[in-house]
Amino acid sequence: MKHLQIAVGIIRNSQQEIFITQRAADSHMAGFWEFPGGKIEQDETPEVALKRELLEETGIAVKEAVLLKVLEHTFTDRIVTLSFYLVEEWDGKPFGREGQPMRWVKQSDLLAEEFPPANAAIIELLTHLRT
Repeated sequence: MKHLQIAVGIIRNSQQEIFITQRAADSHMAGFWEFPGGKIEQDETPEVALKRELLEETGIAVKEAVLLKVLEHTFTDRIVTLSFYLVEEWDGKPFGREGQPMRWVKQSDLLAEEFPPANAAIIELLTHLRT
């Protein structure tokens, strides 16, 4: 079974809002909202992958990222290991650089059912995390 390593950025502004984007219609788990990120390439650390992916997908340059949690999820066709980083310092203004819909949502208003199942535990953590 395919095993993917993914670096994920939880971009949070000073108003305690989280930046999320919508998965493309032709992607795995299409239509769900997600925290931006992507595959960790061979010989790449999760932190380097996070910075590269967030620049590619959202146009921001990460200044600091803190590892929040690492989760593993098994789908019928793949296993994914997700490294979730809290990003509160960056340069630039995040936007859907690949044309994907995007929005800011209050951290306390995140809804697990809007995200792929692999995100449920991190959303639970975020909605109860003291800011």
